[in-house]
This record gives sequence, C-alpha cells and structure tokens, in this order.
Amino acid sequence: MKHGGRRTSRLVIRPLERGDYSAWKTAWSTMLPAQNAWDRSNRTAEALTRAAFSQVLKSSRTLRFEDRFYDFGVFLASTGELIGMVSAMDVLRGLSQSAYLGYSLFNRHWGQGYGKEAVRAMIDIAFRDLNLHRLEAGIEPRNRRSILLARSLKLRKEGLKRRAVFLKGRWVDLVMYSITSEELGIEWKGKAQTRPR
Repeated sequence: MKHGGRRTSRLVIRPLERGDYSAWKTAWSTMLPAQNAWDRSNRTAEALTRAAFSQVLKSSRTLRFEDRFYDFGVFLASTGELIGMVSAMDVLRGLSQSAYLGYSLFNRHWGQGYGKEAVRAMIDIAFRDLNLHRLEAGIEPRNRRSILLARSLKLRKEGLKRRAVFLKGRWVDLVMYSITSEELGIEWKGKAQTRPR
C-alpha cells in the first residue's frame, strides 16, 4: 500500500487524503459524549470546514516531509468510515532512531478490538517503513484502557516519568511503555531511510 500504509482484516491505515473530507468531518462531529477524562469531544462546525481540513493535510505533509511526525487515519475497510488515528510522533534520528507512539479511536468504535489492530499496524509501519528502532508510549497512570492496550501488544513498562508533559494547564506524570524492533524480530537497517511521501 502506498505511503507506508497497511490493510488488516478489518481496517485500512493510511495518511489522510483530499477525498477524505466528508469522512473526517463526520468522525469529528458524531462522537458520543466524552466517556472518560482522556476522551475527545465533537468539534464545532467552524473547526470542520473544508479549509480547516486542507490545513490539516498541509501540516501533515510538511511534518512527514521533515521526518518529524507521521500520522495515519484508521478507516473501516468495509465502509471507508474514519474511526481513529495512529501516529509516530516526535521522531528522533541520530543515536536513538525512536519516536512516541500515538493512538486514539473515536468513542463510538471502542470495545471492538480496532485499537489493538490499528496500533499493531502502526508499530509495523514504524519499524519496517520508517526504519525506527524504538517506540515509546507515554500514558497517564490512571488511563487504564490505554495501559491495557499497551500491555496487550507486549510493550514493556519502563517506569514513571514525573511531570513529563504539560496538559490542560498542569504538568502530568506518564507511565512509559516501549518496544524495539528486535523484540518483534525486525532487523533495524542501520542506514538512512527513504521517507514515504
């Protein structure tokens, strides 16, 4: 699949494209009320214009070209519905060849195993296509659903990172989980990569 995407039994994981505007707008405007402290809320109509979507695409292309951030939409293969996003964030090359693993599903699609399926595909993209060696997931200690997802994918708990990120007006601790390419039997190529566009 182009752009380093993946197709699983139920999902298509790929970068957003111009033709995805309707799916993007629907996904961000039809969520259930927030289900927990980490859930997102519906966006306003003013934030969901075609111009706003064009800016999302432009920013994503720029960050991808600069090898800093790779985000992918998670679509249902059967309907084309956008159900979430996965990403490799804050890419570091040099000595570490690492990134933060990001994932979120729109809450109408929770509890069906889509998160695990999508994140597993994102890990494969990160190691095979982006030639990263290490992925880290920083999770707030009380975010049980996210911790269970990380554990189910065999990410290792590495400890508590105190006051790691500034969120909602305060410094927040994160429990760190990680995985490296060797743990999945994927050889790190150890050379400059060809970036997908």
